[in-house]
Amino acid sequence: MSAVLSAAVPSAVKNAAVNAETSREASLHIRPFEGPLGAEVIGLDLAQPLSRKALLQLHAAHLEHHVLVFRDQRITPQQQVNFSRLFGPLQIHVLRNFQLAGHPEVLVVSNIVEDGKPVGLGDAGHFWHSDLSYKERPSLGSMLHAQELPAKGGDTLFANMHLAYDTLPEAVKREIRYARAEHSYLKQYAELQRRSPWRPNLTQAQIDEVKPVVHPVVRTHPETGRQALFVSEHFTTRIVGIPEDASDALLKELFAHSVKPAHVCRHEWRPHDMVFWDNRSLMHLAAGCPADQRRKLYRTTIEGDVPY
Repeated sequence: MSAVLSAAVPSAVKNAAVNAETSREASLHIRPFEGPLGAEVIGLDLAQPLSRKALLQLHAAHLEHHVLVFRDQRITPQQQVNFSRLFGPLQIHVLRNFQLAGHPEVLVVSNIVEDGKPVGLGDAGHFWHSDLSYKERPSLGSMLHAQELPAKGGDTLFANMHLAYDTLPEAVKREIRYARAEHSYLKQYAELQRRSPWRPNLTQAQIDEVKPVVHPVVRTHPETGRQALFVSEHFTTRIVGIPEDASDALLKELFAHSVKPAHVCRHEWRPHDMVFWDNRSLMHLAAGCPADQRRKLYRTTIEGDVPY
């Protein structure tokens, strides 16, 4: 596996401005979780300079495990932005009113209301999805850094879309092999507005920014070559070129199959966790928490490739 991953290092990682090898990274260790995905990164302080060796090790681990958890990271928003940029250019979310002041690359994900206004996007992740799949160049990955956590709830679920594809019946694989699907940011927007008083109306400029796009139902990971399902209940509206009822039935089947327990793991947040996941390999879902429990996290999103 390591030989394949080292050969697939993208230019963003190859050309990242990082330091020479340092002794403090000698203890860097990747501990895989039990289950279908995920690993913990041990022995790395993201507030400190990162060596090229460590960056390549993180990149390989990210491709292999799809989710990396960095514990107890006492970093600033700018340090999160800088670390995120080592993997590629960052994408700015269309809801700019939830940007962190002074850091437009950081989306505030929070249920906190202060002075009668939400401090962040409170219902992010309500439906299963891959971040920014509604863009021509969807996200490579996202990083989420815990600022305030509830005493109860607030977990994040991840579904391995490689496993979801691998375990499909062969007849379904044949049916979707060359299928393409439309993704739209607006698919669930009215429903989210119905559930939350804080979801803003979109301007025409914002609507124009998130016009529907069409992607393969089965995408090939650009670095590992693995195939994965690339549809979600949040953003996928239809299978192109087939009747509406057939499209709805097929998508319903794929959505249900994707999130079977054997494909899913749950991340229980700890203070100052930083979680970095691969949107080309996974979907995720916010499990929710009681309304009276404060929750705030900072998200950065890395631009990916045009799916194929």
